[in-house]
Amino acid sequence: MSEQEPEATYSEQDQDTVVADAAISADLDAPADDAEAGTDTAVGEEVAESADADENADIDAGEDAATAEPEVDPAEEFKAKLRRQEGDWYVIHSYAGYENRVKVNLESRSLSLNMEDYIFEVQVPMEEVVEIKNAQRKVVNRVRIPGYVLVRMDLTDASWGVVRHTPGVTGFVGNAHNPVPLRLDEVFSMLAPIFEEQQAEESGVPLRHDPIDAEIDFEVGEAVIVRDGPFETLSATISEIKPESQQLVVLVSIFERETPVTLAFNQVTKI
Repeated sequence: MSEQEPEATYSEQDQDTVVADAAISADLDAPADDAEAGTDTAVGEEVAESADADENADIDAGEDAATAEPEVDPAEEFKAKLRRQEGDWYVIHSYAGYENRVKVNLESRSLSLNMEDYIFEVQVPMEEVVEIKNAQRKVVNRVRIPGYVLVRMDLTDASWGVVRHTPGVTGFVGNAHNPVPLRLDEVFSMLAPIFEEQQAEESGVPLRHDPIDAEIDFEVGEAVIVRDGPFETLSATISEIKPESQQLVVLVSIFERETPVTLAFNQVTKI
């Protein structure tokens, strides 16, 4: 007959110890769970705040874009200004070389005859060109349309008379007594350089000019005198002009034969 193992028995004190250990273990686990829950909550709040911030930034950016003023094309702005101006633009004839004097005379007559409410503005379109004269290259400001002056005015019999009888004026372009005003695109084409100069002065930014074509004071077939080199003092005839290199091809008579010779502009003198 085998021996039976004694059954495990727990006293009341042992049972109390087990219960106490379970309670302590539960208490130790509780703070960790609470901490994890708190961490999850904090992360959630940060994500929500970040999303709100991004949304607000997008809203602000949209508002800024909506309130930002669109860039204005200076040319279109000038055309709009021309449309808003009082009166129409007319072209008057003047003696060549007297354009600026006519401008001054007409402005003075408009004031002295109290015609400021009918004659508003007088302009002489100008342009910059490069002249090569006597072998010297220089930029000069000249009248763009010699013999013509632009006037912005309300055309009446009185204003017509003031303009027509201004010293230096020979008449209106077109019908002498009922001239036709310029179209907007014609006015813009003539006055755009003046507007660009004014814009540059107001902004303080120098105006960038396009490359200027040179005006050359020589003509093919023109007679010149060679003043430098082995052919000095000989007469020659210009057969070709090379503005890029500032040279001339001239025909020099050597031993009764015309010989082409290439010379610089400053090596010849006009007869």
